Amino acid sequence: MSSQIKFEQVIERGCGLDVHQKTIVATVRGIDVEIGTRTFGTFTSQIEELQVWLNSLSITHIAMESTGVYWKPVYNILEEDFKIILVNARHIKNVPGHKTDKKDSEWIAKLLLSGLLKGSFCPCRVDTGAA
Repeated sequence: MSSQIKFEQVIERGCGLDVHQKTIVATVRGIDVEIGTRTFGTFTSQIEELQVWLNSLSITHIAMESTGVYWKPVYNILEEDFKIILVNARHIKNVPGHKTDKKDSEWIAKLLLSGLLKGSFCPCRVDTGAA
């Protein structure tokens, strides 16, 4: 008997992002998309590399988890190309066990494609506090 949890898929192609101060861990999955995880930096050019990668895979939806304000520049760059859900980390607790950023991004992607995530309030354009 398999212990893997299966959910109905309601979004065709999506990405789960685990956003930190210096890294963004991205897992893609969906119809005709090979499940894959990549890590990107948080400079604008690196977020734009993430954007190009997601567009090359025809990703349509992103769910991102972040503590603090690190999600803001990621959101601002990606919002033009993707439907983004910002999720509260407490609402998507993973199964117990050794926690890694890769496992977190995989779990976020799985929940996103299953339509099981509820987004937090997010204004249309996010102030990053930069002058």
